[in-house]
Amino acid sequence: MKKICKLFPFKVVGLLLTSVLIIFLIQPVVDAQNIIEEWQTVRIPPPPEIKPVTVDAKSTALLILDFNKQACNAERRPRCIASIPKVQRLLTEARAKGVFVVYSLSAGAIPADIAKELAPQGGEPIVTSGPDKFLGTDLEKILKEKNTKTVIVTGTAAHGAVLYTASGAALRGMQVIVPVDGMSAESLYPEQYTAWNFVNAPRISTQVILSRTDTIKF
Repeated sequence: MKKICKLFPFKVVGLLLTSVLIIFLIQPVVDAQNIIEEWQTVRIPPPPEIKPVTVDAKSTALLILDFNKQACNAERRPRCIASIPKVQRLLTEARAKGVFVVYSLSAGAIPADIAKELAPQGGEPIVTSGPDKFLGTDLEKILKEKNTKTVIVTGTAAHGAVLYTASGAALRGMQVIVPVDGMSAESLYPEQYTAWNFVNAPRISTQVILSRTDTIKF
């Protein structure tokens, strides 16, 4: 009995040390649930793959989103201005192959505000909405009437109109192609996380292909 009593304090101390060790080991897992606390430890994932694609011109639509001066200008988004020549080349090739072209405007803009290099032609439809161009517009109806199966999404902002409209198309069962040099934002980070989201988001990633304007063929 005396021997047991002598050992008891040591057992208690041992249990306490074990408990402290368990708490210490679990604590990082608990802290890791808070992205703000762990912000500086996040590692940038490897870049997604850029894939060349060939699309059927008859069932494809090219979306030119918010290239109006209120959203695409040298002061606010110089990266958008820099993307215009590449999108213009893609637009020219698409029109030559008979691809259906649809435009969007940000709130308060008019067709005359669209960059002259990308101006609509021949009654090409234009919708006006917030980031999701399907919301409150006839975009879905417009695409269905043309039997559109694939959309190529270009525009600004990457983390606005491009992200939400491309995702909306994907969730409606369309194949979505996003040329990364045809989307832009105020800085690199929104473009980066938009690209990451497209190839990782549930349901969206199975419908989206990241490409470039010069690797899309009709």
